Amino acid sequence: MQTWGRITFDAGLMGGKPCLRGLRVTVGAIVGLVASGYSREDILKAYPYLEEEDIQAALEYAAWRSGEADLPLEAA
Repeated sequence: MQTWGRITFDAGLMGGKPCLRGLRVTVGAIVGLVASGYSREDILKAYPYLEEEDIQAALEYAAWRSGEADLPLEAA
């Protein structure tokens, strides 16, 4: 099982989406910015409370998650 120290999950925060260090910044938001061409420096300027390691953790988590398969539950 993977552990994600900087990635947090809280049902009461951002609808339970994976966030960075309990902040209201989702992994998806960061990955979306990177995909849109924003540099890490741009992201850190926009979110000064984030750290370089947060961006790296978001990308690593997204890469890991993209390899996961969602399978439908079978009725018993």
